[in-house]
Amino acid sequence: MKQVEFDGGGSCIRWTETPGADPARVYVHGLGAASAVYHAHIAARPELAGRRSLFVDLPGHGISDRPQDFGYTLEDHADALAAVLDAAGVTGAELIAHSMGGAVAVVLAHRRPGLVSRLVLTEANLDAFPPPAAGSSRIASYEEEEFVNDGYARVLLEVGPVWAATMRLADPRALHRSAVGLRRGSDPVMRTLLERLPVDRVCVQGGLSGEVEGAQALAAAGVRVVTVPGAGHNVMFDAPDAFAAVVADQG
Repeated sequence: MKQVEFDGGGSCIRWTETPGADPARVYVHGLGAASAVYHAHIAARPELAGRRSLFVDLPGHGISDRPQDFGYTLEDHADALAAVLDAAGVTGAELIAHSMGGAVAVVLAHRRPGLVSRLVLTEANLDAFPPPAAGSSRIASYEEEEFVNDGYARVLLEVGPVWAATMRLADPRALHRSAVGLRRGSDPVMRTLLERLPVDRVCVQGGLSGEVEGAQALAAAGVRVVTVPGAGHNVMFDAPDAFAAVVADQG
């Protein structure tokens, strides 16, 4: 395990990694998740083996610290992720990022373009104010103290065993602030940033989730949109063969 301070107050963001060739692949999880849980089985596949791979847990999640005075906005998460890449000596990385992690990856690529050469975004949040059915909207519907004191326990019972298995490792206050930050979005919003980025970009969608919103505009901006039949939000769990093939495909 490796770590680096991210908040100026001694709190550390942590990651594990496997050795290999550059450019590194950096795996970034979604809200209430953990990177290795969602992606280690993908990075180990034969078609992806041999590349340096980093599995980063964002602040407040997994094995990383959870300072109570941190903002947990998309920009805060992106800057913490940048601290990892700086400390690890990584530039021009491929970011494989899921859900909220996709939004963080887009913001990072905008703020620190030299760190990112490719984005593979799985069901990423590209717009502010997700629909009410989204998990982040459910969490953000609580006031912060209400969520910390009572809502967190309720949500854990509602989200199902897969998400709950990693959400219970996240700090309640960090989880709520992250959800609020995700609902607020970036400025300009993530979709606009993604369309403007000059790097290779892929948006992966599970077929069971429906069509990617704004797919034609994304394609017109040079973003490759890939739909994986039979998969839901967690494409890497539902269709690992197809998901690994997308990550391995450079064009």
